Amino acid sequence: MADERGIGSRLFRVRFALLLVTVTAVISFVTGLAAIGLEALDLGVALAGVVPQAVKTTVAFTAVLTGFLLLVTAYLLRHRFEAGWYTALLLLPLSALQGVLLVSAYSVPLVVLSLAAIPGVYFNRSAFDRQDWLTTSQQAALGALVGSLAYGTAGAWFLREQFVRGAIDAPVDAFYFAVVTASTVGYGDVTPVPGSNVARLFTLTYLVVGIASFTAALGTLLGPAIEARFASALGTMTDSSLELLDDHVIVVGFSDLTEPIVSELDRQEIPFVVITRHPERASALRERDIDVYTGDPSSDEPLHAVGIERARALITATEDDAQDALAVLTARELNPDVRIVAAATDADNQRKLKRAGADTVISPAVLGGHLLALSASGSIDTEQIAARVLRE
Repeated sequence: MADERGIGSRLFRVRFALLLVTVTAVISFVTGLAAIGLEALDLGVALAGVVPQAVKTTVAFTAVLTGFLLLVTAYLLRHRFEAGWYTALLLLPLSALQGVLLVSAYSVPLVVLSLAAIPGVYFNRSAFDRQDWLTTSQQAALGALVGSLAYGTAGAWFLREQFVRGAIDAPVDAFYFAVVTASTVGYGDVTPVPGSNVARLFTLTYLVVGIASFTAALGTLLGPAIEARFASALGTMTDSSLELLDDHVIVVGFSDLTEPIVSELDRQEIPFVVITRHPERASALRERDIDVYTGDPSSDEPLHAVGIERARALITATEDDAQDALAVLTARELNPDVRIVAAATDADNQRKLKRAGADTVISPAVLGGHLLALSASGSIDTEQIAARVLRE
């Protein structure tokens, strides 16, 4: 019981840290917009006269960008990515500094929340241990996008004399040209002057490279996230909150046999997830706000996806002893220490499931038969036993 309280306390601290980061992101975004559109309300401290207005204006715009980046960071933290932990510890102090430099009454909540979120993230380092936050294809697409933007920025800067006078006076103007060109926005305010063949040829090459890399990056980086949302809505994936769960129970199969198991775990508020190969059953579970994953439990991928390495126990009761045996073998291979409980539909298969690696094998038919026989003979009152089990 003490361990369960400790786990619950840890999950609460992690979720509270995530909440702080998310709220900080929203406040940073709103504060930046307010600083851009409203006149600053100085606090009357010495710093108010020290910070130039140009710095305040710049910080207002960067605060909006920081807010957006913090939202991305909150997403990474929610999925337990190590990169999110590092990014949060980088952006939160920056967000607090931006709130200070704005020297405004409405920036005080930004400073307070940013500083409060730092220890909440820092002291939960162990909860964010996932390193595979980008696949190889996503890393390649991101690298191509960064490389194309670098090419566009450098080329525009070195050829700035061949563009419309005054259009590119600073590196930020060249970066602006690169972004609006690659994203196909193209406002038309930065264009080569007539007769500048080199600049025009450069722009043509950058159009091909920039648009191709930008499109590939959007499809590769955002595509999986969109597909995951559709899959979740259709009941084919677990809720993203599963990524935060530790010491949970995995229930393999969903049927009349496992329905009481799911109900009891839910009643006791024990974290759990169900694996089923039937999409329609997965959809029904999703409607009940139960974490569910659709897949073959005898394969490595579904068990990895539901965190078999971090699970406290696995219960397999698919009403198919052969399927249960394969799930037991796979789970035991992936996590030798996990406790495995199997339900044998056929009493003759109890020893086989034991040999497969199950710690406990129960035959509901045999157990129910014994209880009915004892009840009929008057040896025990099965109703009292059932009531006692339910109370405990």
